Amino acid sequence: MALAADDLRLSMNWMDTLILVIYFAVVLGIALAARRSVSNSLDFFLAGRALPAWVTGLAFVSANLGATEILGMAANGAQYGAYTVHWYWIGAIPAMVFLGLVMMPFYYNSKVRSVPEFLLLRFSRSSHLLSAVIFAVASVLIAGVNLYALAIVLKALLGWPLPISILLAGIFVLAYIVIGGLSSAIYNEVLQFFVIVAALIPLTVLGLVRVGGIDGLIEKATAAQGDMFLSTWAGTGFGETNPLGTNWLTITLGLGFAISFGYWTTNFAEVQRSLSAKNLSAARRTPLIAAFPKIFIPLIVVLPGIIALIIEPTIGKTGGYDYNDAIPILMRDLLPNGVLGLAVTGLMASFMAGMAANVSSFNTVFTTDIWRAYIKPHMPDGHYLKVGRAITAIGVVIGMGTAFLAASFSNIMNYMQTLFAFFNVPLFATFILALFWKRMTAKAGFWGLLLGTAAPIAFYFAYQAGVVEMGSDQDANMTASMIAFAVDLLVSVPIALATKPKPAAELEGLVYSRASARDKGVVAAGDDAWYRKPAVLGWSALILSALCYIPFTL
Repeated sequence: MALAADDLRLSMNWMDTLILVIYFAVVLGIALAARRSVSNSLDFFLAGRALPAWVTGLAFVSANLGATEILGMAANGAQYGAYTVHWYWIGAIPAMVFLGLVMMPFYYNSKVRSVPEFLLLRFSRSSHLLSAVIFAVASVLIAGVNLYALAIVLKALLGWPLPISILLAGIFVLAYIVIGGLSSAIYNEVLQFFVIVAALIPLTVLGLVRVGGIDGLIEKATAAQGDMFLSTWAGTGFGETNPLGTNWLTITLGLGFAISFGYWTTNFAEVQRSLSAKNLSAARRTPLIAAFPKIFIPLIVVLPGIIALIIEPTIGKTGGYDYNDAIPILMRDLLPNGVLGLAVTGLMASFMAGMAANVSSFNTVFTTDIWRAYIKPHMPDGHYLKVGRAITAIGVVIGMGTAFLAASFSNIMNYMQTLFAFFNVPLFATFILALFWKRMTAKAGFWGLLLGTAAPIAFYFAYQAGVVEMGSDQDANMTASMIAFAVDLLVSVPIALATKPKPAAELEGLVYSRASARDKGVVAAGDDAWYRKPAVLGWSALILSALCYIPFTL
């Protein structure tokens, strides 16, 4: 895009800077306090499995509410309009409920420290190593996107050079994870959740005031972008056109099933928060508690993107701003000093939440599933604690390098969804077969995962080369996810039928059964209260998310 970063430069005064400094001091204080609870590798990687559900629940949603979520979904709002809410109400909530109600008992009761370790118990070392490597690569790539997202904001708003922004931000996150481990990351994510929300609400409110309220927003967005821009399902029939460039089947199967379930049920950056809960009840409630704030996040992320497009019509146009600039534009045009400092702090918090989630999951997977399993087994626990801290530094450095890979995308959420289609969807397909089909074998798991990962990558390069035509980048991502899931199944099923499965006795607790799904584990006082029952929370979230569609379909 042609517009210079100077056009987005903010005028921060001493009050804004003070807010930012106070926030950094609090974050490091939490890390130093958390350090006292880190005495072994379990404390460092899983917070000793001792955290209450409300803490892990807020950390669960905060880990996802990174700079890529805020900038990327606001960019999606500016580019695709109200269709972006599909990433929440059909593309997140059902999968989060499925994780809490169905999958968490198997993760938590198996005492695994990571998602790949579950495949070690269910299949074999080859499937375990492949999934660990895939997840480690995905983690540093996504961590790099968070670094890049913050760097472009700091460059635009504060004038910091891109390499310096990446370096300084990476060092700060490295400090508080190395000092306090996952406990530090999680408690900071709880703080970051409230800071992010407090920063984005004024942006939404002032933006609505600028465009004339809800009525003004509807009138101006419809006049500029057409009637479909504020709809969610209009034009999604086969052969019809819409801003998202795809149809209802691709939205429901590609996004609502393959990408969504792939991300929310197998992405260890999220699952790790549930595994750190104090008991099974708290672990199951973690994603269910997170589902409720997730339902309303579009009001402070997607809606500002639409508002930004009205205020600055050059967004997405040749010679204009990137879609990624939607939030910085609103900050520049709407926020007074003081509130501006809070907003910049909120963006910093969002970056650190996303970056810390991926780095902490990367150090766990590398140390537990690669180093301890294949390089240095049977070492004292203190050795793995040191390795975990060292690999955290290496992960941040690699993330700094991968940050520049995101630079070619004017909408970083397009890039993120591409990564999810590559890595999370085939892993989910393998998990579903492993969890619900006793006949699934180790060889089927390995080859299904390998070819299921290769297929969407091949499709993506064919799309980029112009061999395959799609309605939009997101249409291509959703289609790639369906291809990944289908290829994994088509490869896995015949191989499983042709090879010998594990004896039933070895699958106890690793394959779905009604008894294991109903296992309550250790019950704490108050866990049996009706409002804490996972089924009540899960169905309430599903019904509420479905009701949210009504205003956009009338």
